[in-house]
Amino acid sequence: MSEILFVVGFFIMLLMTGISLLGIIAALLVATLVMFIGGFFAIVIKLLPWLAMAVAAVWLYRTFCKPHTQGKKGLY
Repeated sequence: MSEILFVVGFFIMLLMTGISLLGIIAALLVATLVMFIGGFFAIVIKLLPWLAMAVAAVWLYRTFCKPHTQGKKGLY
């Protein structure tokens, strides 16, 4: 929701300062891209501990709960 308010406020302020419509559209596109990239980085940083925990859980499971296979005879 704050992103929408930012874009609307940005649009209104650029309109009030006398910038052309093409400049406003270009500035809105750049601001939107910057906010999307910032949001993606925030999501990755927020999820990083969970991803590390998932990697550790898989590593522990493979290390301690690995099924024992018999020889090559069991594979055929």
